[in-house]
Amino acid sequence: MYELMTTTIRESGLEGLWTWLSTWLALDARQLIFMVATPVFIGVTLWEYRRIRHDKRLMDVGEAFRNFGLGAGYQVTELLFAGIIAFPAYALVYHFRLLDLELNWLTAVLVLIGVDLCFYWMHRCSHRMRWFWAAHVVHHSSERMNFSTAMRQNATNIFNGNWIFYLPLALIGFNPVWIGVAYALSLVYQFFIHTTLVGRLHPWLEMVFNTPSHHRVHHGRNPQYIDQNYGGVLIVWDRLFGTFVPEDSANPPEYGITRQVYSNNPIRLWTHEYVDLFRDMRRPGKLISRLKHLWMPPDWERSD
Repeated sequence: MYELMTTTIRESGLEGLWTWLSTWLALDARQLIFMVATPVFIGVTLWEYRRIRHDKRLMDVGEAFRNFGLGAGYQVTELLFAGIIAFPAYALVYHFRLLDLELNWLTAVLVLIGVDLCFYWMHRCSHRMRWFWAAHVVHHSSERMNFSTAMRQNATNIFNGNWIFYLPLALIGFNPVWIGVAYALSLVYQFFIHTTLVGRLHPWLEMVFNTPSHHRVHHGRNPQYIDQNYGGVLIVWDRLFGTFVPEDSANPPEYGITRQVYSNNPIRLWTHEYVDLFRDMRRPGKLISRLKHLWMPPDWERSD
């Protein structure tokens, strides 16, 4: 049935409809990957819990459940709204693609690398531009680093617009289905680097890949660690663009954010930075100065 439908669409010349169908299939592929991975995430979290449950600095059962709840909220809004917010944009951009690429080993590797590069810049902007930070901050607001922290995501992500960073790949000619699958696989990989149980790996792995050691640095609020190590799967982008800092055993990371929010309310955790952002924008001043809060760093303050 699927082959007949897609063949009919293509032969009828309705390329736009085919593009739309492809983008919806990307949603299905992503969700399928997450559905398969979720039992693994739960199992690995339980394994970790057995080893660190006696140390409240590393594991809090209530917070772990909340983290998975926050992640479920993120998945629900992605499922409900990606098709009407992000996918039409991908369909439009892909319609005007520069190249017609076929899926093979080379293009598969290229889309994985391309998605990881786009993730680096999306992640970097999510720390250095307050609008994007407003959604990302919940992931950093835990003062513990464990596998459940990886699930600590914001339900507003789809409305926040960080998906725009991957649109250039569709313009080049990478099918949105491939982009969605590569993105999902990247997030699955990143789940496993949220732990304190794994020390430094082989130097060659530490040189190329994002590892638990590198990602602990990223979650640290120590002055030397803030806004470093943005990579997803690869750490080479941080080395290339000057944002890499190694973990210092003499100065272990302190997890959390500089303006810590102590709340168990998921709505509060999802929205507190938006509230602060719009409060700052309401302060009297020139319009351009007030709007700057959207794209300036989170710690930026107006002189007026």
